[in-house]
Amino acid sequence: MPGFSTDAILLRKIEYGDHDFIISFLTKSKGKISVIAKNAKKSVKRFTGALDLFSVNHIHCTYPKKKKDGLTILLQADLEDGFGNIRYDVFKTTYAGFWVELIHFWLEEEKPQTELYDLLFFSLDALNAGIISGEVIHLLFQIRFMGLSGFEPNIEYCGCCKTPVDRIEQNKVLFDFKEGRIICKKCIKGESKHGKTVSKGTLKQLFWINKNDINRVDRIKFSGFALKEGESLLESFIPFHMGREFKSLQFLKRLRQEKNEF
Repeated sequence: MPGFSTDAILLRKIEYGDHDFIISFLTKSKGKISVIAKNAKKSVKRFTGALDLFSVNHIHCTYPKKKKDGLTILLQADLEDGFGNIRYDVFKTTYAGFWVELIHFWLEEEKPQTELYDLLFFSLDALNAGIISGEVIHLLFQIRFMGLSGFEPNIEYCGCCKTPVDRIEQNKVLFDFKEGRIICKKCIKGESKHGKTVSKGTLKQLFWINKNDINRVDRIKFSGFALKEGESLLESFIPFHMGREFKSLQFLKRLRQEKNEF
């Protein structure tokens, strides 16, 4: 029976009928795929503990015999890492939930995205290990996702006069969501309806974690102000460019608000 096996991170799982699931995976070799897990609700042997959101599995699939356009069938999933430490922390769980929701929405089916798979795995693994703060990993994932998805923001120099950030006189610049670039005070013509002001220090730190070796991210120290400013910038820019709101991101913002009220 023709089929394939690959490492895969679970992006989404929805119920289908009384016994089945339709599941979206980000795979190492095939990009995003959708499969049907037949009788998954009752099959202890094949799927126990393996079908949780953002878990990493080695999956075994086969193609349907009769329907050419039918869903690929998930035969077995062997759990490789469930990232248990993430699941004990509501903020970490929500970060991870946003990342997989973002990828599921953006990716087309069966277009290999090895770099994106590696980024998601690294981010989940680092979040689970807890050596680097979740806030920093969250920023890292978002800024690198933007580059891999084709709309990496220009945060290195003014998009109009090309003045590097370090040489811009003002401490804050405008980030224009529509253009995906920073604009210095001298080049601003009227007010942008879709933009935020952001400090040069925050921009330089975001640039650093975007361009340097991903394994060195633990070397940079964000201030509390830079973390909040970076979160505000990226969490506004990404939905704007994607053209939609994300439920997991809305929940994350509510969590922060509730935390600040205590």
